[in-house]
Amino acid sequence: MASTVNKVILIGNLGDDVKMHYFDGGNSIGRFPIATSENYTSKQTGEKVTNTDWHNIVVRNKLAELCEKYLSKGDKVYVEGKLKNKQWEQDGVKRYSTEIHVNEMTFLTTKKSLETENNPQQNKQASAKVKPVAPEEKDDLPF
Repeated sequence: MASTVNKVILIGNLGDDVKMHYFDGGNSIGRFPIATSENYTSKQTGEKVTNTDWHNIVVRNKLAELCEKYLSKGDKVYVEGKLKNKQWEQDGVKRYSTEIHVNEMTFLTTKKSLETENNPQQNKQASAKVKPVAPEEKDDLPF
């Protein structure tokens, strides 16, 4: 049994387009925020309340390139990864940031793939198109 676990699972919407950084040797990093929201009705006022949390997402190399190609602001994604905390000093003030370094991701809705589906000319050019994922039924029964 593992003595510690660092695992994060989120489903949320992109708050901005993917920002890419390319390095010598062909490596790359993509960064973007996603928002997760919690909705409830206040017992005191009866009003609907929405609390939104923002998460800094980091993807690397091929996954980063796929995110840049297919994702845009507003798209819904499923991400799995681990938390990484960063600390630095800027103008004498200590700054902190928490990032989710993704190791598994599913594009749930993508505007760019929908645009490609609606334009047959682009369909011919986009052979590696990512489609929204639907649950798949598996029948592992031996009979």
